[in-house]
Amino acid sequence: MAAPKHTPIDPTDRPRAYASPDFVPGAWSNTRKASITGRQPRAERLGHPGPDQGYVFVLAERMRSRIKVTTGESIDDAIQGCIGIALRRASHFGRAPVVHDLDIALTMWGYFLDTPPADLVSARTRLFAGVANVVHHYVEARTIVDMVPQSTIIMTPDAVRKAMPNSWRALTGAQH
Repeated sequence: MAAPKHTPIDPTDRPRAYASPDFVPGAWSNTRKASITGRQPRAERLGHPGPDQGYVFVLAERMRSRIKVTTGESIDDAIQGCIGIALRRASHFGRAPVVHDLDIALTMWGYFLDTPPADLVSARTRLFAGVANVVHHYVEARTIVDMVPQSTIIMTPDAVRKAMPNSWRALTGAQH
């Protein structure tokens, strides 16, 4: 590193240069017992891993003021239930979550509608009840994510908005 001109320099000091280490370790290999070998397993309730998934919580807080719930519903339940859908969509495309992933999830469940259909409210009230407490309601939250058809996951936000509210059952995969 360069030194200021006023710093005294010993004329016998030689400038340092790069030198290889005496020992070069071999290539790293994964030998941990709990490591997954091969591809990530896929099955019901295992989730959808992807990069930087925690960013979805930042996005959710930014959207909180736009979410509309009815009596008996919780904004926290709505957010937590839709976060899994957003993460599934983001991981499908092999990227971190973006605002459109969460927008699609909240739109398909009618959380941006001023007056959602009564049957949609009934279904989401029943499905989303308590999922904000993921410790006790993980299975219920995974059920919401796993019921969404793959055809909805790959839709654009505009296509989902155009399909709402008439096709909410097809978008969400809700049976009744």
